[in-house]
Amino acid sequence: MTLALEEQPDVVVMDVQMPVLDGIEATRRITAESPSVGVLVLTMSEDDGTVFAAIRAGARGYLLKGADQEEVVRAITTVAAGGAVFGPALARRIAEFFAARPGGPETAFPQLTAREREVLDLVAAGRSNAQIASALFLSPKTVRNNVSNVLAKLQVTDRAQAIVRAREAGLGR
Repeated sequence: MTLALEEQPDVVVMDVQMPVLDGIEATRRITAESPSVGVLVLTMSEDDGTVFAAIRAGARGYLLKGADQEEVVRAITTVAAGGAVFGPALARRIAEFFAARPGGPETAFPQLTAREREVLDLVAAGRSNAQIASALFLSPKTVRNNVSNVLAKLQVTDRAQAIVRAREAGLGR
């Protein structure tokens, strides 16, 4: 991250899983301090929580490590030119997320706040509280409080029941 801020490259190819500082936070810091530096995330993680966290952090591209060499080069070139690029499967999921019809995951639980819905989505995806805290840059205590609020608002007694309800509504993909 320090080198990227000093050298100001056109593109930084970033992994999500890194020692010391995870790739999402590194992306956030690089794009906040140097908006001209494009970040392309190249990782094994394809869950929606990680994809959307990377986009919110400022990544302009997201590819899975299984992408072929030509796709990676094309993505780097696109990000360097100021564009955004996502692998075909991820692009489809992003489009589905934003094109969701009423009654979809965004409106399934109107009693929940946006943050609670985001936490529920990650719970339904099988994430632990510690993983949710890391993905959303929250403290573990804040995540516990959000999970408790979700359980109360959904009137369920445990995580398993919340997961069933969330998945029926299309969350946790």
